[in-house]
Amino acid sequence: MQTPSALTPSSTLVERLAQQLGLSATAQTIYGTPVERDGITVIPVARSIYGFGGGGGSKNNEGEGSGGGAGVALTPIGYIEIANGKSRFRPIRGSVVPLVAVSGLVALLLLRNVPKLLRRNR
Repeated sequence: MQTPSALTPSSTLVERLAQQLGLSATAQTIYGTPVERDGITVIPVARSIYGFGGGGGSKNNEGEGSGGGAGVALTPIGYIEIANGKSRFRPIRGSVVPLVAVSGLVALLLLRNVPKLLRRNR
């Protein structure tokens, strides 16, 4: 893989974007710096999504143009815990608070409408 200084003017925009993203796709990006406390080592783990695109065109009398873009998203998904010579992956689960709040709202709406439904059935 080329380094940014090795990029030539003839490199296409898409090639340059891919090379820049490739330089950031390291193990350190996905597996963070290990942290050790009281004999337990924790290594953070993230999911990465990379994307890039580019294009160009020209018109005979109007010149040329090109453009492109790139992006990366890192989402923490868990950590690797190493203790007593054994390792295990510990996922980070989403919070249940939103689920409880929505369930409570649905229950409230249902309870509010039960008397109306009972009156209709009489």
